[in-house]
Amino acid sequence: MTLTVRVITPDKTVWDETAQEVILPSGSGQLGILTDHAPLLTNLDIGVLRVRSDKEWKSIAIMGGFAEVEQNEVKILVNGAELGDSIDKESAQNAVAEAQKTLEQATASGDRAKQMKATQGLKKAKARLQAAS
Repeated sequence: MTLTVRVITPDKTVWDETAQEVILPSGSGQLGILTDHAPLLTNLDIGVLRVRSDKEWKSIAIMGGFAEVEQNEVKILVNGAELGDSIDKESAQNAVAEAQKTLEQATASGDRAKQMKATQGLKKAKARLQAAS
């Protein structure tokens, strides 16, 4: 048996294939999904979604959302997603460095709103870098 996995953003479908296993970055940690998993609805954190299809793992950077598992179908609705294969590793590393600098500046300014926004930016940059690796 296999799972049907769909990763959907507001403007496109990033992934729509079958897989043997999915690892989701949920709000409470990594969550593994195999065939015949119990029905589930969970929130997803910014992070890397991993999909195993024919012994090969694919990484997808996701920017938070929700996942529904029911009858061997995994629907993943996210704010943004990017296949790890399509991410340039060097530009992702530069984005992490820039996001860290932005967070340091926001922390020094003492502005909580800027700190929260910078923290989210750093989390997104790290997810993209991890997916590209």
